[in-house]
Amino acid sequence: MQERLAAIRLFALDVDGVLTDGRVWYLDDGGEAKAFHTHDGLGLKRARQAGIELALITGRHSPAARRRAGELGIAAMHEGVTDKGRCLSELADASGIPLAACAFMGDDEPDLPALAAAGLALAPANAVAAVRAVADWCSTRNGGDGAVREACELMLGAREGRAGPPPA
Repeated sequence: MQERLAAIRLFALDVDGVLTDGRVWYLDDGGEAKAFHTHDGLGLKRARQAGIELALITGRHSPAARRRAGELGIAAMHEGVTDKGRCLSELADASGIPLAACAFMGDDEPDLPALAAAGLALAPANAVAAVRAVADWCSTRNGGDGAVREACELMLGAREGRAGPPPA
């Protein structure tokens, strides 16, 4: 597992239920709101600084997710995706990265094709049972509450030759 983690060159993830808690707040003006955890953001920035390419692959269209991707320096933002496995494969191809060097983090059934395609399948603690069953690793934190940070620290730790998050 440590070797697989250390080899990751592309980390792609779903948005709703992974970077957020999965809830969508509909506003009276017709907009929507989502909450993103700053711990996840710092983990993703550190992963990007370490040379891991980042991508968001989501089935929804969301100005909030686009804004968050921009803040985090994530250029690969794929919205309205119906086949996340194909999207991940095409993204890996375009980047010249083998699927074995790709990690995907998802929480629900639409994420299963990408989880199956990725060299490393990751899930937040509160992912649905079908996703947890195929995941190579599940976080101790829920989606939108630091699960992505845990995954980033796991990958970065493996690159540094240690298991788990950095010491406190």
